Amino acid sequence: MSTGKKVIVYNRKASHEYFLEDRFEAGIELVGTEIKSIRKGHAQLKDAYISFVGNEAFIKEMHIPEYEFGNRFNHDETRIRKLLLHKSEILKLQQKVKLKGYTVIPISLYLERGKAKLEIALAKGKDLHDKRNAEKEKDAKREIEKALKNQY
Repeated sequence: MSTGKKVIVYNRKASHEYFLEDRFEAGIELVGTEIKSIRKGHAQLKDAYISFVGNEAFIKEMHIPEYEFGNRFNHDETRIRKLLLHKSEILKLQQKVKLKGYTVIPISLYLERGKAKLEIALAKGKDLHDKRNAEKEKDAKREIEKALKNQY
């Protein structure tokens, strides 16, 4: 088995909506049909977010469709799933979330050595003018690369 990462889904909306600061790798507590569905490449992080209850972290609104070959014990598609993090990481994230404007969001879901992992990030929301500036910078960079490509 290879040791590389196989990215299943990437949350493109995250970098547009938030400034991403610290990143963490978290395991996810899954049931059998969920991991089978993820291995087939089916998952969605669009509206997902991380919440804390006590000293535990949970991901909410992550959509994993039912496994097509599952039986009557198939999983609920948007159930709350527990994240597996070190206690010190959870405490650090909880302290930052209590500060104004911080949240924890999922960045990507990937498979590493057969296990599903979730990359999460401490994020601060962007204002409208920040989003516009980021879009302008991206367009300018694209134009420069296009001009350089046409020059040669």
